[in-house]
Amino acid sequence: MRPFVFVNVAMSADGKISTRERRQVRISGKDDFLRVDRIKAESDAVMVGIGTVLADDPSLTVKSPALQKRRTENGRSEHPIRVVVDSRCRIPPDAAILHKGEGERIIAVSGHAPHERVTEIRKLATVVVTGDGRVDLGDLLGQLYERGVRRLMVEGGGSLIWSLLSQRYVDEIQTFIGGVIIGGADAPTPADGEGFIRETDFIKLGLLECTPMEDGVLIRWSIIHPEANQE
Repeated sequence: MRPFVFVNVAMSADGKISTRERRQVRISGKDDFLRVDRIKAESDAVMVGIGTVLADDPSLTVKSPALQKRRTENGRSEHPIRVVVDSRCRIPPDAAILHKGEGERIIAVSGHAPHERVTEIRKLATVVVTGDGRVDLGDLLGQLYERGVRRLMVEGGGSLIWSLLSQRYVDEIQTFIGGVIIGGADAPTPADGEGFIRETDFIKLGLLECTPMEDGVLIRWSIIHPEANQE
């Protein structure tokens, strides 16, 4: 068993989530910020890859006091469990995600992560060791389910999203497409990685929603899993 996994990402009209320097940029505005805060508050956990932590240093906390209060009134912590996929345990001990806001933090590392780094981070967060050279995402999702995570929000980056997509662990994608062009052949996209070559391997999407927002558009897709077409 695994949680329901949905990806939330903001990208430019030309499909970039950042500049070629991997610098954090503003693509959406206040309306989308409020939407993201709401869906984060509705999630049991939020996951990012180590690249996002190193580039943006996010806290992944719920910002609205009203949404925090709603969570606590429902018997939950103010913030979802925050999960970082970090195969080599490169997360800095002073990373915001390890210190801002109450609630559980989980750092998922592989068996090849340096022992001394794992020992240091264990003082600040729960460390889950799974996989050899890279984190075993399937096992990690299973462990999150056992911890009560039923709805998992993934906020990036492109490498983690690609890994989850290519292994067929994603159920829904929510994308805000902003009215801006970033450009750059090396600028990251929502699904970085080796990519598919054969059309038969492409991931098929079903359109759930398409709503104008600010100077862009919010699109929600469901993932059409191959087994869903089998009788």
